[in-house]
Amino acid sequence: MDNVSVITIFYLSGLSESMNNRYILFFLSLLCYCLILLANITLIVTIMLDKNLHEPMYILLCAFCMNGLYGTTGFFPKFLWDLLFPAHVISYSGCLLQVQVLYSFGGSDVSILAVMAYDRYVAICRPLQYHSIMSKQRLIKLVCYCWFTPFCLIGVNICLTSRLKLCSPYIARLFCVNWLIVALACFPDETMVNNIVAYITLLFYVFHGVFIVWSYIYIIRTCVNSIENRAKFMQTCVPHLFSLITVLFTFLFDIMNIRFELKNLPQPFKNFIAIEFLVIPPLMNPLIYGFKLTKIRKRLVMLFFTKDLIITTLYSLLMVNPSRFSGLIQMAGSVLRVKLDPLHVVTERRKLSNLFFIMAHPQSNVLVSQMSKRPGKTKCSSGR
Repeated sequence: MDNVSVITIFYLSGLSESMNNRYILFFLSLLCYCLILLANITLIVTIMLDKNLHEPMYILLCAFCMNGLYGTTGFFPKFLWDLLFPAHVISYSGCLLQVQVLYSFGGSDVSILAVMAYDRYVAICRPLQYHSIMSKQRLIKLVCYCWFTPFCLIGVNICLTSRLKLCSPYIARLFCVNWLIVALACFPDETMVNNIVAYITLLFYVFHGVFIVWSYIYIIRTCVNSIENRAKFMQTCVPHLFSLITVLFTFLFDIMNIRFELKNLPQPFKNFIAIEFLVIPPLMNPLIYGFKLTKIRKRLVMLFFTKDLIITTLYSLLMVNPSRFSGLIQMAGSVLRVKLDPLHVVTERRKLSNLFFIMAHPQSNVLVSQMSKRPGKTKCSSGR
């Protein structure tokens, strides 16, 4: 018994049925990871560079994206490595470290969503006290709570798991899961403390969900009787609700898959359920907030496109079909704070046609340049 309990390596068997398409999976996984990195880093840099976005809501969103990078880094590099090699192994200490990263990532996501719900509650229900309640010092404390509390709670679970003697090194998942490691214990009686602490941790985050529901009950009550609060709700709370629903559903499916062992489902589908909380929220959250929040959308447009380029493109669309693109152009003009007048279309069309004529007849370009250098002679000739 002592010989089999000394385990230094775990074998991950979740990929055993998918190795025939491993290169396709590798390409898709690498593409997904690159998109996650691009979307989250872009949003983080945008918020950090723009001082107008240094507000509690955007700082919490920045922390949300940083947490997404933290969690996906604990999974994708090892997963991509496993797709390239037939042996899917991980060291004992590496397995516990991966559990620590992935579980603390999930806990931090729920905590940040709870703090964001509280921020929206204060902004909509108690707007006059918003800046005094959500001060910089309190915001720093809340962000530290969101990061360090899950890290410590999961650390306690990991310490309890590390004391167990294990009888098998095989884990039927794509990555290490604390519950499955506990299930490998030689003496099930020793796992009672692990189960109690695990359920306490789970209950702790259930209270976070209750707090979020309570916050939105008060927010909806306040917004019913106010048009201004309704607009604020649609602008800032809808993205938060989308993120909340995405995170909660992905976590719920994963917990059901672990606790109830859905054996009748095919392995590829179980693998998707297992990794969806590491793919969907980190990829969708920056896209949802980037498109929905006006300040971030404006900043992203100005970051990737110069003003002159956008105005030129809008005028070209206006010349092609003024009636069709007028709504789009007015919206883009409001974002850029530029008045784009459709009456200038004729002038711009003449400029464009002259440009095309010069490009088609290079000799005329030389003649025009010579005439522009001799304005006096041109006047005399025109006077005659």
